[in-house]
Order: sequence, then C-alpha cells, then structure tokens
Amino acid sequence: MRCFFLLVLNLALIRASQAQVPEVEVQDKAVGDQKLDSSEVKVKKGPADELLEEGEVLVLNRRNFDRALQEHKFLLVKFHVPWCGHCQALALEYTKAGEILKNESSDVRLAKVDVAEEQELGSEFGVSEYPTLLFFKSGNRTNPIQYSGKRDAKGFVQWMQRRASPSAVELKDESSIEKFIASKNITVVGFFKDLVDADVKTFSEVALDVVDIPFGITDNTELFQKYGASQDTVILFKTFDEKSAEFPVNEDLGLDKEEFARFIIVNSLHLVTEYNTQNSDKIFAAKIVNHLLLFINKTVEAHQYVLEEFQGAAHQFKGKILFVLLDTNGEHAEVLQYFGLNSDNVPAIRFINIETVRKFAMPEKEFTTEAVISFCLDVLSGKLKPQLMSEELPEDWDKNPVKILVGSNFEEVAFDETKNVFVQFYAPWCTHCKEMEPTWNELGEKYKDHKNIVIAKFDATANEIDGLRVRGFPNLKFFPAGKEKKMLEYTKERTVELFSKFLDSGGVLPEEEEETLVPESGSTEESQRNAELEENRDKTAKDEL
Repeated sequence: MRCFFLLVLNLALIRASQAQVPEVEVQDKAVGDQKLDSSEVKVKKGPADELLEEGEVLVLNRRNFDRALQEHKFLLVKFHVPWCGHCQALALEYTKAGEILKNESSDVRLAKVDVAEEQELGSEFGVSEYPTLLFFKSGNRTNPIQYSGKRDAKGFVQWMQRRASPSAVELKDESSIEKFIASKNITVVGFFKDLVDADVKTFSEVALDVVDIPFGITDNTELFQKYGASQDTVILFKTFDEKSAEFPVNEDLGLDKEEFARFIIVNSLHLVTEYNTQNSDKIFAAKIVNHLLLFINKTVEAHQYVLEEFQGAAHQFKGKILFVLLDTNGEHAEVLQYFGLNSDNVPAIRFINIETVRKFAMPEKEFTTEAVISFCLDVLSGKLKPQLMSEELPEDWDKNPVKILVGSNFEEVAFDETKNVFVQFYAPWCTHCKEMEPTWNELGEKYKDHKNIVIAKFDATANEIDGLRVRGFPNLKFFPAGKEKKMLEYTKERTVELFSKFLDSGGVLPEEEEETLVPESGSTEESQRNAELEENRDKTAKDEL
C-alpha cells in the first residue's frame, strides 16, 4: 500500500509541474521506512523541465533529465519501479546519501527515475533489472557508468566523492608521504617515474573503484630510494600482518588492471579474515577459490589458542587459500549448518572450493599449525576425498509416486540405465518449491505406473552429490536412460502439460514449445520478485556457503 501511495503521489507531482500550477499541497509520505514531511518535497514553479526533489534526491523524467545533467556535474541516477522489493529496501539509504552529498556540493547529486512511468528513459539506458544505478559525468548522456560500490549510504557517498575528486593524491616529499601513510590502516602509493605514463592511468582507474582505501602517487626519486622501489612499483602499506606488500610494474607489459585490483583486495585482507557483513564482499572479490574456515566461539578462552595455531599456517598459503574465521557466537552462526556442524562440534576446520563446492573436513582435534599445513597440502594435492552430506535414507523412500532421493541412493536411481529420471532439487524453505509441490505431486501421480519414468525430489540443503552443483531453487534436472550418465537441465514453463510432453519425448520439447521459457531474472516483474525471494533466503557465504 505504501509503494502504491508513493507512485500515485509522484504522478500527481509530475502532472502538477507540467500544468504549471502556482502551488501544490503535499501530504506527509514515506520513502522506504523514513517519514518525510511536506517541507522536504519541493515543487518549484516554472517550465516543464523544472527539477523536483524528494528527500534531497532529484526526481527525474524525460522532460527534466537533460537539465539535471547540465546543472550537476556528477550525477548518480537510480532507475527503479514501485513493486521492486530491492528498490524499496534501498530507498532509505539512498535518501541518506542524497542529503549528505547535497550539503557537500551542488555538483554531486543523487537522482531517481520511476521506470514504470518513464519507460522511454528505461529503454534508452538499457535498464532490464531493478534497481539499476548509472553515473553520469559532465552532462554526457551517451556513456553512463554502472555503479560499482556498496549499496548503503556510506558506500554511495564514498563512491561519488572519489569520482568528484582526484582518485590519487600527489605526494611530493617525505613529509607528505609519511603523513599520508599514517592517515589510515591501509594506504596505497604508486611510485611512477613518469606521471603521464599509461600505467598511471590504469592506477587511477583502479583507485576509482577502491573507494575505501586512499591512493597516493609520486615521481620523487628520493622517495623511490627511501621505500626501496628500483622501478615503477605500487606499495600497499598497512598497520597489521606484514605491514606492506609490493606490486612491481612489468616493464614490458605494463600495469595489468585486473591483477593489480586483485593485489589490492588480497593484501588489504588480514591473513585470517573474519567473515561478517563488512568483510563478505571483500572475501569473495579476492577471487581465491579455496577457503579454509575455522569455526570457534570467540567467547571461549580455549578457542583462542586454536585461532593462534590457525594464523600460524596462513602466511604459507597466501594467495592460494583464504583463511577465514567464523564466530559461532556471532551473526553468521548458521553457516555451521551448511557444513553439517552444530555448536557442539566446534572448534572445527573445514576446507571448501567455492567453484566446485567440494568440502573437506579436517579430522584432527589437535589443531596445531603443523596439522593445519599438512591438511591443506593434502587437499591441494588430491590426497583427500571430499566430504558429502547425506540424510538417512527413509525406509519408505519409494512408496509414494514422487520418490525421495538422498546422497546415498542418488546415483543408483538417477543413473539407472533403464530409467528416465526427472528430479526436483529443492530447499525446504524455498517459497517457489512449496508453490510447485502440488504440480510435482500431480506429475508423480500421472507417471507412478510408468515402467521407465521416475519422478523424484532431492533436498539439496541436506544432501550433496560430488560434481553436481545446484544453483537456485527449485532446480529441475533430467537424467535420461542409457550408459552415458547424461544430465539435462529443464528451464521451460513448469506445468504438468509441458512436463509431460518433455518426458514423453525422452527429454525433448516439441518445436512449437521452444519459445515457452521461464523468464530471465530481472526481465519482468514476476522474475524480479522471484529473484528477490531467493536472494533473501541466501543468509550464508555469497550464495554458496
């Protein structure tokens, strides 16, 4: 109801400005969870391209868009729709950031476009999912930049401030560089002999996106000598662990943007990084696929000794394995369940490759540095087999039309050479799985007496199959009869009629049905809502933990 009211009010304001009425009376309304009174909604008299403001965020349409670009040198625009849950959740943080930025500079502003009303603007900028945030600079309408920062008030402010000022501070002498390095826990300094070199441009481009770390730059030869840079080099200074890390610039190939960005992320993390809301993005941005997780209760003194031993092994695997701490007494204790653990099992160490989702359990209870190192080497060398979760097989697993599969009986049933097996991989908490259950049961009933077709379901949150990765729920996979052990993913419309055509043809849909596709995420209102529901259920490590 609140979102509907906002939509109606926005329409009224826009129409009022078009009609150039002298005054518009605005009642109290809500943006997200924040109340704004009528004094915060400013409707100016004037022509149709006059700019409206809502909570210090500009309200744009096809008539005033160009004017906003011309009046504000740095403009971030949120393209949203009233029904989008993510848009509603973002509204309050976006409004907070808009207030901060407006008070700092008229050049730097936040704006928004309701694509439900302004479809022409949505189409012009290729908006297909919501919210989409695009950055416009110096009135350039043709080449907006995708927003890449954190989606909270602090993130919006830092990202815009970095783009509105030099991305790197020039450091001219010893005093300025010492003061700069001491200013934050982490700083980055580029030592370049030529400040107009192409590598300097790459350095600045990376600095634009790493908004929470100050970047400096110098060509002072005395500073090169002081900090041991014999060639163009980037040095990351920090107040923890090894205190600094160097990234020499390749003299032949220059500064590689992707490698340099990864260097910054990896070396800004502690050797043992605690998994929490603040660090989760950095952990996965490091692009280290092997993670070693230590589960302890930080309030238990004896567990601190285990942490010290764990830290002792971290340096040897830097860049190869990311050492991560999870406090079972903290905000992400539910990650224990993903590894089949509970609070009685800690301290515990688990290894996971986030690409293959293969998990390995460290069996030792004596978690010494040497034991941790040995365990890591055994996993990396392939000596250890992955740990796979499986529920107990129910005695009546094949009693009902829809068969129950668990880890221990999956391969025997799914890869039966004489059967075509259609499996729903589900999560007990998944709304869409619950909605589809009657359809799946009806399908099972229809084929319960069929000799070579099996309809089954598999709880993918409590059971695992080596090498089989499930993305999103419900996930439907078809295992055709034969010796090849093939697997097909079903992505069409989820109806008994279409399921039946698919099964009766041995896993192929008739030609005329090929256009009946499940909508892609973000392409329609329904698919956007579906994506939101599933994302809200992802409470653990970045979709996989």
